[in-house]
Amino acid sequence: MQKIATLTQRLKRLTPVTYYGRVRSIRAGVICVSGLNAYASVGDRVRIGLQSGSIGGEIVGLRQSFAEILPEGEPEGLSIGARVKLLFAPEISPCDSWIGRIIDPLGQPLDGRPLPRGAAPRPFRCEALPAIARKRLGARLATGLAVFDTLLPLVRGQRIGLFAGSGVGKSSLLSRLARNVQADIVVIAMIGERGRELREFVEKTLGPEGMRRAVIVTATSDRSPLIRRRCAWAAMAVAEHFRDQGRHVLLLADSITRFAEAHREIAFAAGEPPSYRGFPPSVANLIMALAERAGPGAEGSGDITGIFSVLVAGSDMEEPIADILRGTLDGHVILDRAIAERGRFPAVDVVRSVSRALPDAASETENSMIAHARKALGTYAESELMIRSGLYAAGSDPQLDEAVRLYPHLDAFVTGACPSVAESFSALAVALRKPSIAGR
Repeated sequence: MQKIATLTQRLKRLTPVTYYGRVRSIRAGVICVSGLNAYASVGDRVRIGLQSGSIGGEIVGLRQSFAEILPEGEPEGLSIGARVKLLFAPEISPCDSWIGRIIDPLGQPLDGRPLPRGAAPRPFRCEALPAIARKRLGARLATGLAVFDTLLPLVRGQRIGLFAGSGVGKSSLLSRLARNVQADIVVIAMIGERGRELREFVEKTLGPEGMRRAVIVTATSDRSPLIRRRCAWAAMAVAEHFRDQGRHVLLLADSITRFAEAHREIAFAAGEPPSYRGFPPSVANLIMALAERAGPGAEGSGDITGIFSVLVAGSDMEEPIADILRGTLDGHVILDRAIAERGRFPAVDVVRSVSRALPDAASETENSMIAHARKALGTYAESELMIRSGLYAAGSDPQLDEAVRLYPHLDAFVTGACPSVAESFSALAVALRKPSIAGR
């Protein structure tokens, strides 16, 4: 039946007429093509003929007599008058056979095996569900990590940002969430990653257990910005397919920064001026539109729980992409380099991180414990320099005395792994009532 559905879909996509244009000019990486304006739209894909083969491209602008195309590969060998075939708006056709597979942003397999296509093609870009039609956030999800089961809870349908610099354990944390979070399907977008990292992530970091319920969509750093940008849209379309089947999908997008950088290259080539600290004005809406497609589904459908990573240079949370995403999502988790350098993983800065699922995601007793722990960690952070420099005198401030007593136990608790939410709160309760080490 799957083969018949795939064949029917391919027959439906056949068109009685094929439209061609001709290359008119080539400048600064943009190819101008005449002959397609009456049929083409912005965002349509094309196939450009070269002397040595062909490359794909995307229409990024339309003028009165020609279309502006950004190629998906190097245009070496391209000449004036070369033929350009119009492919119209691209679509992706996910199905259950994609689970456990690795694909590129155009829906092509990367693991050397045939990839069936689903019966219902989906557009890469579409509107989010109407806000009034969405369900509320769901139940708390067990993550296997004590800090996320207690102080920074993750609930079904929530969207959180993971903000980190390079080399502070972001990929390791994402892989642990991919393996442990309660979900039916895990869709992973690897946007602009180094090529060597793909196989390492699949075989070592994620492992066979994680791959059994995962779909990986990847575009490495050497691919065209068109392909890298499309990677996030493709992963979201795959997640929406499974959500509409009533399944709970965990979407991991790594990273939104590279998605925005790819869009910046395309926007500048299309003539959009920079304005937002080097980014085009359209980048804010692009990121918010992507994030809004995740979240709770409509009644009767599933949900997409989204985790979006952001690369922050020098831990600058005010840089444009971090600022846009932080104001859009339902919480943010900050990984701190200083914490990672002293050997604590995950290097979560609990004081600067927020889950907007609270207080609804926890009971009154649990919220009281969370508030107690956060207050102690915050008090310690405010006076940490004084404490470490030896200027702190015990007994001068009861709240600070309490924070100093609890800090080593809470710091150790954050690194813990617990099989259930209940056990995580039990471990937190123990950490909050432990006596000081010096007093034993």
